[in-house]
Amino acid sequence: MALKRIGAGEASTRLAGFDAVIDARSESEFAEDRLPGAVNWPVLDDAERAAIGTEFKQASPFDARKRGAALAARNIARHIETRVMALPRGWRPLVYCWRGGQRSAALAQVLDQIGFNVHVLEGGYREFRRAVIAELETLPAGLALRVVCGRTGSAKSRLLQALAAAGESVLDLEALACHRGSVLGPLPGQPQPSQKAFETQLWQALRGFDPARPVWAEGESRTIGRLRIPEALLQRLRAAPCVQVQMPLAARVAFLLDDYAHFVHDVDAFCDRLAALRDLRGAAVVERWQAEARAGRVAAVVEELLTLHYDPIYERSMLRNFAGFAAAPALDLPDAAPATLAAAAAALAAGTAGLTTPQDGPGLPCERTVA
Repeated sequence: MALKRIGAGEASTRLAGFDAVIDARSESEFAEDRLPGAVNWPVLDDAERAAIGTEFKQASPFDARKRGAALAARNIARHIETRVMALPRGWRPLVYCWRGGQRSAALAQVLDQIGFNVHVLEGGYREFRRAVIAELETLPAGLALRVVCGRTGSAKSRLLQALAAAGESVLDLEALACHRGSVLGPLPGQPQPSQKAFETQLWQALRGFDPARPVWAEGESRTIGRLRIPEALLQRLRAAPCVQVQMPLAARVAFLLDDYAHFVHDVDAFCDRLAALRDLRGAAVVERWQAEARAGRVAAVVEELLTLHYDPIYERSMLRNFAGFAAAPALDLPDAAPATLAAAAAALAAGTAGLTTPQDGPGLPCERTVA
């Protein structure tokens, strides 16, 4: 049987049609990023690849190829024995490596000779990556983005989750980045993905949205933790219509104490994160916050963080970067209770939220809606 080669663009639209997407690269290459849904069948693992590469450059390319062929044959045999024996004849895999070269060809050739309907990604992961970068430049322009703004602690991410539960299209950038977008943002036990993996997840999410429906997202800065939002998406977010979530200070403090419970229970970790604010707030202020936290007054520290640090910075940043922020209608929420957020999400989804304009003041009815 002749191997079937498929381009990155076509493969991107047909991924769901394959029974398996097999990444033949090493484990570290796979960990950095891969095609959505891919599984890792290394033809050469990291140590083997490094050893063969060194021999190729420093000794004999011919001897390196022989040794690499032997290692690849043993690894492919192991994959066949452990992963393939129970598969039916009609199994249809897509195989790729870095450039669609020797590693994917070696594995695909064996699978093809067995009798499976094998496709190989032309140009490998490198061409897929180029397709992702290109589409991240164009996909945001076709979406009707709506930006949820609000000061720190106003439960914007929870509101996005409620909108998703209500059936709305939601782009949760912080969830994709595994970070809450502030000094206190790292999630315990959840490292951020690589920049490439973050962009692949974004690409997959953007491709899945219906251009005819609003897509809700949170107003973010240029970076979320150590990850950068692609420029085309960032600019579309900053030009999109906004809605401002407003919540009383006491309710925001209560929400943050619940949402960041790991810091309440691990005060030393909280104090370590506060140390990052020394340059902005000064050593004396930060050391006072740390002493207050260690004395059990975490709520008081959180309130000061909001009023002295986060709120002023947030207001300046949003006014400078988001065109619709100053005139955005306000969505007044008394608290972040699940029922409150569910009702607000349902109202936003229906276009009937009780929003106010900035000049109305809180709580006054207004006919302006986000939709």
